[in-house]
Parts: sequence; C-alpha cells; structure tokens
Amino acid sequence: MFAVPSVLVRGALPVLLCAASLQAGAGMFDDEEARRAILDVRQKLETQRRDTELRLADIVARQTDELTGLRRSLQDLQNQLEANAAETAKLRGQIEQLVRDLGEAQRRQVDATKAVDERLRKLEPVKVSFEGADFLADPQEKRAFEQALANFRKGEFDTAQSALMDLLSRYPQSGYANAALFWIGNAKFVGKDYKGALASFQKLLAQDAAYVRAPEALLALANCQLELKDTAGARKTLESLIADYARSEAADAAKERLARLK
Repeated sequence: MFAVPSVLVRGALPVLLCAASLQAGAGMFDDEEARRAILDVRQKLETQRRDTELRLADIVARQTDELTGLRRSLQDLQNQLEANAAETAKLRGQIEQLVRDLGEAQRRQVDATKAVDERLRKLEPVKVSFEGADFLADPQEKRAFEQALANFRKGEFDTAQSALMDLLSRYPQSGYANAALFWIGNAKFVGKDYKGALASFQKLLAQDAAYVRAPEALLALANCQLELKDTAGARKTLESLIADYARSEAADAAKERLARLK
C-alpha cells in the first residue's frame, strides 16, 4: 500500500479547509438571497394585495354609490308613477263626473225641450169641426167653449153666460162666435133677460145669416118679442123665418106659432 508523505498531508490540509470554508460561505449566501427574494416577493404580493383591496374597495364604493343612486332614481320613478296613477285616477273621476253631469244636462235639456214642445202644442191652433164649419181655434179657446156649453147643459146658465162672454172678449174673431152669441141669448132668455137675449140674437143674425142655427135664432128672437109684448115684431120675425128658411124645423114651429097669433 502506498503511503502519502506527511509533508503533502500538511500542505493539503489548509487547502482543504479553505475549500470547505468557501463552500460553507457559498451555502450561506444562497440562503440569504433566497430569503431576500422570498421577502421581496412577499412584499410585492402584499403590495399587490393592498392595491387590489384598495381598487376593489373603490369599485365597491363606486358601485354602492351607483346602486344608491339607482335605488333613489327607482324610488323617485316609483313615486312619480304613483303620483301619475293618483292624478290619472283623479282625472278619470273628474271625467266620469263630467260625463254624468253632461248626461244629466242632456236629460234636462230633453225634458225642457219636451216641456216647451208640449206647451207649444197646447198653444198651437187646432183644427175644429163644429156645426158644419171648419176653423182653427186656440186649445184654451176650444176648452173654454166646451166647458161653457157643458155648464149650460147642466143648467148652470149664469156660469155658462159669463164664460161665453169672456170667450168673445178674449177671442173676438173666434170660430165659436156665432154659437157663443146663440147660447148667450138662450141663457139670457132663461134668466128672463128678454131684452138682453133679443140683442144677442139680433147681433148673431146681423153678422151671419147663413149660420146653421140662424132659423132657431129667429124663432128665439120672435119669442123674446112676444115676451116683450111686441106682437107685430114677432109676427114679422116669424114670417121672415118661414120665408127664408122654409125647409127648417124652426120654420114649421114658426107656422104653428104664427097661426096662433092670428
């Protein structure tokens, strides 16, 4: 076996120790660098984390503000919609009331128009056929005459006479004028107002000798004259009746009465 000289051994020992020292220093340097690198990475990560958190916080804050503004806008919109709905309901109620008022006004107008038409119809002349004559008469005029005649037939002679005289005063051109004079004369005769009856019959015959009751009026006139003791006048009246209205029933009665006067 080969033996290493001691001189070499002593010379190599410092070299080995130096190499070992260098190797140990190199190991220590690598760990420190690694630690520094790790710390640096950690610091960067921490910085990034804080920056990220700050950005996120800022984003969250902005979004929170936007959401708050959006909620406020939505609430304002909701309030506006509710206000609009309330205003719409109010307007709808007003419109419905206006429609009801309009309908009521139209109904009143229709009723008023009907009432006016009815009054006008009551005032408009109506066609009357009476005693063979056709004429127009005021509705009130017609009712007044018919009522007066009804009173006469019930024996209410004074009432009938007053009504007929009022009729002639209100309607001097009435188509009932001849009949009114005739019945006034009869009412006066019944009341023994022979002069008044005589005047009424004379007026009737003077204004319309063709009146359908003219023969009866002449006969009644002769009766008035007889009651007034005017026999000559009565005889003349009866003779005129027989001559002018020979075919009438009044003429037959006049012949009989004239015969008694002789």
